[in-house]
Amino acid sequence: MPKYIAFLRAINVGGHAVTMDHLRKLFESMGFSNVETFIASGNVLFDAESKSAAALEQQIETKLKDALGYAVAAFIRTGAELKEIANYKPFPQARLHAAAAFNIAFFKEPPDEKSKQRVMALRTGIDDFHLRGRELYWLCRKKQSESTFSNAVLEKTLGKPSTIRDAATIQKIAVKRWDRARISPRG
Repeated sequence: MPKYIAFLRAINVGGHAVTMDHLRKLFESMGFSNVETFIASGNVLFDAESKSAAALEQQIETKLKDALGYAVAAFIRTGAELKEIANYKPFPQARLHAAAAFNIAFFKEPPDEKSKQRVMALRTGIDDFHLRGRELYWLCRKKQSESTFSNAVLEKTLGKPSTIRDAATIQKIAVKRWDRARISPRG
C-alpha cells in the first residue's frame, strides 16, 4: 500500500487548535491506515490505497473542512518524493551552514514560468530561493523575523496556496517513516 505524507496548512495557527489525536482519528475515518502525526503543525503520515495525490488532497480537504469548519489545504507527497526532497541540495554547503533558517514550501503543482520569475524577484540580501518542481527552497541568512518573506507573501505572489516547513522537519519525517539512514539537508 502506498505511503504518503500530508503537509496541512492552517492547523494550529490563526486561532485554530486541533489536537493531533483528533487529526489522526479524522485521517483514520477516511480509511487510511498506519496514521501518525509528526509535531503539532499538521504533518500526517499515512498509508492509502489511492495512487492519486490530487484525489487524496481533495478527499482530505473536504473531510477537514466538514469536520473543522474551515478550509485546510493539503499538500501530499509520497515517501520517495519526500526522500528526494530531503536529499536535494539547492544551495552550496557553506551557504546552508551559514544560514539562520532553511525552509521548504510545498505547492500542489509546479509554478509556471511567470510565477517563478515573480518569486525569484522576491530575493533580497536576507532571502534566497530555489524552485524545483512543486517545492520552493528558502534560504534565510538572518532571523526570519528580519525577513519580509512569509507564506502569506508567497501565496499572494503565486495566487495559490502553499505551506512551509523547516528543512530539518522534512529530514526528520523522511528518516522516521521511510528511510532509517541519516538524511541531512544541511550536510
